[in-house]
Parts: sequence; structure tokens; C-alpha cells
Amino acid sequence: MKKIIIIAMIPLLFLLGSCEREYLNPNAATKQEVINSVEGLLAMVVGLKREYSVGATGALYNVVSANGLTTNELFVINTGNGELAALEAGFATLGNANAFLNNIWTSLNLVRVNSQLIIDNARNIPDPGTATGVVVYGHVFKALAIGTMAQFWEQVPTEVISSADFLAGRNVTFKARTAALEEAVQLLEAAAGELAKTPISSFFTSKVGADINIGNTTQALLARYYMMLGNADKALEAANRVDLSSRSVFRYETINQNPVFRTSLVNNNTYNGVHNFGLTGALAPNPADGRIPFYLGDNPLSNVRVQGFFKSDPDPIPVYLPGEVILIKAEAQARRNQLPQAIQELNRVLTKTDDIFGVNANLPAYSGPQTQEAVLQEIYRNRCIELYMTGLKLEDSRRFGRPGPTATTPERNRNFYPYPLRERTNNPNTPADPAN
Repeated sequence: MKKIIIIAMIPLLFLLGSCEREYLNPNAATKQEVINSVEGLLAMVVGLKREYSVGATGALYNVVSANGLTTNELFVINTGNGELAALEAGFATLGNANAFLNNIWTSLNLVRVNSQLIIDNARNIPDPGTATGVVVYGHVFKALAIGTMAQFWEQVPTEVISSADFLAGRNVTFKARTAALEEAVQLLEAAAGELAKTPISSFFTSKVGADINIGNTTQALLARYYMMLGNADKALEAANRVDLSSRSVFRYETINQNPVFRTSLVNNNTYNGVHNFGLTGALAPNPADGRIPFYLGDNPLSNVRVQGFFKSDPDPIPVYLPGEVILIKAEAQARRNQLPQAIQELNRVLTKTDDIFGVNANLPAYSGPQTQEAVLQEIYRNRCIELYMTGLKLEDSRRFGRPGPTATTPERNRNFYPYPLRERTNNPNTPADPAN
């Protein structure tokens, strides 16, 4: 596995046409050798998963951290951690040089660029089932990279330029986040089409692993991004295709450790969770909610200690949660004003006792007003609790119209992030920073 991961990082040559440089190792395989071989392309697929999910500079850790501090899920224990303190303060305090923003931007663009490289060279694999696996993973991880960036920035780069264009002085352009989400959806629909035509080979799975059910993940991400686009019908269709008894996780061990635990929670000196998930007033959770001890520990009133998927180095982190899929169904029905159906799905989360990850509210069914506004608020509250520290709350807060940074009592301290200084310095196509 370590050999595969090392090889997989070889093709990370050009990131944004603005700031990357190629360093050559005479003892390593060349880029051409990697993309022309089956083993090289399979290694790159493993590399995609690792780049996204492992380490203090990977996308997953930085997305969870930044989102959590922007939306009051987390608080900074030691304000000497200046980068984290800036995220917690938000507003104008959060500048372009913030390391967490740079890490999200860089990691996701590495995943995006190398996903395209994988897609473009899958034809070098003679076995159809193995080629399908490579193509599908390329599409899914490129969509995940683009879709995640669109949660945090108003405009994102989606194109991949050639090294020749880069050397000729061309820089990537940007798409509005809606167009970027539409591209992510197109990539996922293409992945679903490939899976329908040819099953993934056992050889591919033996090399890449079976921790991610890529078919279910494709549909779960489709449901997520269709919902972000406001397409309730398509979101519902995709969500209904997800097998909720199947697990898809990023797996960790003693070498590749759970990044949130290892980087921020192991020392009790970086950040931790906020009482009641940071929810107050009408959004405050029921004290009997089983998800409180699951995520916040046994003594959340006096000593919040994040648990959930971040208790130890080998804790796996879900790619998506079954509860997200159910709540997408509930939201889609509510936005279609199909309130009985929306409440039925909402109750599946409220009364859940058999979640495959142990995220069980174990509460009575919904008994509030049967109005669209009230049901949507209850769905939002449950998304905040069920999907705690999944990196989705900033997007949710905007979509559900919660008070933003210009409100008297804001629930988030930014709407979108400023563009990383590294990008702005090197790419003249970088858009202007948002006001808040």
C-alpha cells in the first residue's frame, strides 16, 4: 500500500497553472510510465483517496475544521492557534493567507486535476471491468472535489489545462458555483452510466479496496449536489437509489491516521465541540437525543468532548451518512410541499435506533406544526445534529436561509471564503473576494 501511495503522487505536476512546479526524481517512475500502466493508474486511484482524506493538509481535515469554526460547531481552545482563531472570528478577520483555506483549495485541486488525468488515460487498461473502476473513481472524486469547493467559494476552477498551455502562460478560468455543481452532477451521472454498462472487476477491488461502495457513493453525492442546486425531484430520485444498509468510509490505521483526531482532538489544546452542537433557541436539541452523547461525549453539559468518528487514530470516517440521504428525501418532499411524505422521512431519522454507524436519535416522532416552514426548520435542525462535523453546515445554513454574517444574530460568520492568496498572486483570473 505504501508503495502504491508513493507512486500515486508522481503525477501531481500542475495544479492551477499558477503556482506549481515540477520536481524530478531520477529514481522514480515518470509520469508517462505511470499513466500508461495498469498498476500506475490503480496507484493513482489510491492516491486520490489518500490526498482527499489523510493528513493535516488533506481536504477532509481542513473542510471539517473550517466549516465547524465558521458555523459555530467548534471552538478554539488555544487562541494562540492564529489560523484557527481567524476562522472562528470570521468576517473581515478571515484573510486570503489563512492556511486552512489554502489547504482546502490545494488539496481539492490536486484531486480534481489527477482525477482528470486518470479519466483521460483509463483507455490504457485492456480489461473492461478494471477500466470501469478507474473511470468511475476518476469521475466521482473529480465531482467530490468540485462540489466541495463550490460549498465554500462563489466561483471555482473546473478545467484542467495542459502543461504546454501552462508553460505558455495560460491560467485556468473560474465557473460560478452553480455551474460548477452542475458539472459535478454531470460527472456523477457519467459514473453511474459507466457502472450500468460494465461492473467493476474483482482485480480492481483487490488493488483499490472495498471500503467505498462506489455505486452507492455516486448516488448519495448526486442527491447531495442536486439538493444544493435546488432540484428536489432529481435529488429524491438519486436518494431513493442509495442502499442505506451499505457503508462507505475512509479507513485509517496507525500510519495513515484519522486526521481530525490526530491533528486537533488528541491533545485537547486545539479545538473541540460546542455545547448542543452550537444550536440555541428553537434549534436546540432535545436533551434526550441519543446523538448528543454519540457526538459530544457522556458529559456534554459540563465537558464537551468530541466523539463520533474522531475518537482514535483508526476510526473510519464515513464518505456520507445514511441520515444525510434520508434527510435529503425529507427536504426534497418538503420543498415540493409534500408535507406528509416529508414528515414520514423526517421521522425515520428522529426515531432511528439501528443506524449502521450508530447515529441514533431514538426520539419520538415529529409532533410540531405541519407547515412547510416548520417542517423545513426541523429538517435543518436534524441536519445540524445528524451531520455534525461532516463539513456540510455552511452550505446548509445558506440554503435554509439561516441568519448570515450581516444579521443581528448571525449563525455563520461568513457566507463564502476569500480566495487563497497563493491563487490570487499567481492567477490573474482569480475573482474578487466576497464581501462576507
